[in-house]
Amino acid sequence: MKLTTRGHYSVKALLDISLQPKQKPTSVKEISSRQDIPAAYLEKLLIEMRRAGLVKSVRGAYGGYKLARQPAQISLGEILAAVGETVMPLSHHTPDTSATEDWVTFCLWQRLHEKLQEALYSITLADLYYDARSWQAALGEETSFVV
Repeated sequence: MKLTTRGHYSVKALLDISLQPKQKPTSVKEISSRQDIPAAYLEKLLIEMRRAGLVKSVRGAYGGYKLARQPAQISLGEILAAVGETVMPLSHHTPDTSATEDWVTFCLWQRLHEKLQEALYSITLADLYYDARSWQAALGEETSFVV
């Protein structure tokens, strides 16, 4: 699996949003600054994630983006799928059924793909949230573990 900048930035952005106190909306500019993501690029990603039902946009002076669901209800797989990330193995390869090695390795990649999909859809934003808060606590930063 190769995670592109698109997928990496999307996960970082949603984790940033989840870490905001009391789930208050946060602006593209604030996320961009904290995560070192170009604002125009981030805006496009957030629009795609809004269309997928992962975030909501809030208008006004104190507006921005906030999660559309609880962090425990948003999987890493959903985030990646929302921005077009795929982990399809050998999508254009048809195994040669007369060659044992080709068939066996094709089946291996298919099984690994299934396990990877299971993992991506079992890891939630809440899991990442708690990892981030634990890391912040280890660094001595004040944290709140309320999701």
